[in-house]
Amino acid sequence: MLIKLFIPELNNHDVQELWFQQDGATCHTARATIDLLKDAFGDRLISRFGSVNWPPRSCDLTPLDYFLWGYVKSLVYADKPQTLDHLEDNIRRVIADTGPQMLEKVIENWTSRLDYIRASRGSHMNVMPQDYLSNKKNSMSIE
Repeated sequence: MLIKLFIPELNNHDVQELWFQQDGATCHTARATIDLLKDAFGDRLISRFGSVNWPPRSCDLTPLDYFLWGYVKSLVYADKPQTLDHLEDNIRRVIADTGPQMLEKVIENWTSRLDYIRASRGSHMNVMPQDYLSNKKNSMSIE
């Protein structure tokens, strides 16, 4: 997949400032995979064995895990696609319709998660306490 799809697509774009992040799953961190990613991203690789190490079992910190996949799945399967083409069309539509405002909210939530993880000294988050979020929002001012 990397060789046939991802790397050729990267070559069509200016990726000099782009960072790549992935989790530490074994299939993502095989030597050949890491070598390909290091060639493409240099020191802008956030991964196990990358220039910046990503914490193990860190789904609490990964917007793709805690938000995007569930959100996309709920909308993609809403009309119960019966063919692969229909499924692919739904995926493309849902991703294309995910607008900047939604992504801004995800990033706000992500920074709150980072703050919570720091405050709790790295403990696992089953559910982020609502009172933590309330206190954080009350302490922020928007001008």
